[in-house]
Amino acid sequence: MHPRIEDYALIGDEQTAALVGRDGSVDWLCLPRFDSPACFAKLLGDKENGHWRIAPKGAGHCTRRAYRPDTLVLDTEWETDEGAVRVTDLMPQRDRAPDLVRIVEGLHGEVTVRSTLRLRFDYGSIVPWMRRSDSRRVAIAGPDSVWLRTEPAVHTWGEDYGTHSEFTVKKGEKVAFVLTWHPSHHPRPPRIDPYKALHSSVKDWQKWSAACRYDGPHRDAVMRSLITLKALTYAPTGGIVAAPTTSLPEELGGVRNWDYRYCWLRDSTLTLGALLACGYHEEAEAWRDWLLRAVAGDPADLQIMYGLAGERRLPEFELPWLSGFADSTPVRIGNGAVTQLQLDVYGEVLDSLWLARKAGLSVKPHMWAIQASLMDWLHAEWRQPDEGLWEVRGGRRHFVHSKIMVWVAADRAVRTLEENPKLRGDLDGWRALRDEVHREVCEKGFDAERNTFTQSYGSRELDAALLLIPRVGFLPPDDPRVAGTIDAIRRELDHGGFLRRYSTDETTVDGLPGDEGTFLVCSFWLADALHMTGRTKEARELFERLVGLTNDVGLLSEEYDPVDDRQLGNFPQAFSHVGLVNTALALFGDDEAG
Repeated sequence: MHPRIEDYALIGDEQTAALVGRDGSVDWLCLPRFDSPACFAKLLGDKENGHWRIAPKGAGHCTRRAYRPDTLVLDTEWETDEGAVRVTDLMPQRDRAPDLVRIVEGLHGEVTVRSTLRLRFDYGSIVPWMRRSDSRRVAIAGPDSVWLRTEPAVHTWGEDYGTHSEFTVKKGEKVAFVLTWHPSHHPRPPRIDPYKALHSSVKDWQKWSAACRYDGPHRDAVMRSLITLKALTYAPTGGIVAAPTTSLPEELGGVRNWDYRYCWLRDSTLTLGALLACGYHEEAEAWRDWLLRAVAGDPADLQIMYGLAGERRLPEFELPWLSGFADSTPVRIGNGAVTQLQLDVYGEVLDSLWLARKAGLSVKPHMWAIQASLMDWLHAEWRQPDEGLWEVRGGRRHFVHSKIMVWVAADRAVRTLEENPKLRGDLDGWRALRDEVHREVCEKGFDAERNTFTQSYGSRELDAALLLIPRVGFLPPDDPRVAGTIDAIRRELDHGGFLRRYSTDETTVDGLPGDEGTFLVCSFWLADALHMTGRTKEARELFERLVGLTNDVGLLSEEYDPVDDRQLGNFPQAFSHVGLVNTALALFGDDEAG
């Protein structure tokens, strides 16, 4: 039986990440970066596409597993007829080279443990040459080289294009495996001490977690979400990837499979707000600085997403040798939506930079110049149709959410000038733009008969992104049109008590066949909107059900299928975890109301 998405746990070193299954198998790992080719790709294929399993010989799924409190260090335990054993998995903060550390410890009895390592570079397509070097093994193919060692040495041999080890552990005995990657033309990197790496990783993560200012209900879920966001941060640049995976399906067996190992502008304001509210100003400032570098240049060239360091070319192609997660093809690398026009990202950028200034983050000398340049372009071009927040591939429309975010851009620019009179900008022109956009959206994007805003001008379809109307300040929460929109979305986009982002029936605008699950961040937005409109009891009930969807180690994917009760889409998903944090803050934080 193929694993479920929620069967996986995450480990990482803030430059890349691995997924570890309940059976003790690392089935996904890209080295050396999140967006590098995978050396373990069983997640999207089979065992011949690369994996590394450590477990008691003949055992299946673990008996229990958990992260050590407030860390990204994973303990997986098996109870067997012979005894019990624990495998501790971590990726310590790297000095030069990335390391994957797996420590086996006997808990009681005497247990035979088996390690099976199948390295397959370039997304599971290349079997490397493996040889011995002193007490270690080294695998090389093209630009990639991986070293494997154990402490102490254990019986290890090669068979069926894999590297196998077998040994026994009694209570208190430990065997540490260390897998280290480096460019094949570089000398081998210095060895790390796996036990010191474990100690320092636990200490560093717990110190970081202790800085969290949130102390309300479901703190464990909030903390796990924040740790996940930290783990999805590419530390050298501050960019935050949407997810560490590609092509986990939004419908099992379907074609809605996308590469999420990049940084989206749409996530910027909500992510920045969550980090700031929880006390993580250093991470918020790094994200803001990444944003400034990424968007610098001609405002007409603003993209919806960028690479980890702000790279702009993310060409999309398919990997035909991978069968896909649960036979869901194609497996895609890169993301063709990078070339789309999405007017909402201008609002996201202006809103993020306004929030950063309000929060007291250091002001960069070129920051306002970039904002003013973006506003000047938007002032001239905002009347264009676009592909919208959800990156539809069915043609451009006048999406209401996009126009609302144009209003947000103008509003934040106006407010910045009003609060900082020394800055220069077209205050009167941007005020006029703000008024014009507001008027047009209310005239063309509102269905008076149904008392709801619609997905696009003249359409009858709805869009869960419209739940953000009161949050961004386009209308006050007590406006009847806000309540009408909330009720219409709950009525028409509900699926099993959670929300789809839009309809995917025959009238769908996304240009794709098939269906998808409920979009988790949209249900968090619904809870926020219910709370803002005075329906806090309903909001809290919804939040409780959403927290209940996290897997056994507190992780969420992008979507959820309420019929089959399983997670869907790339995993873990930053946007879902940002939604969880922000909704917890709204319901139980200092700004509690209703």
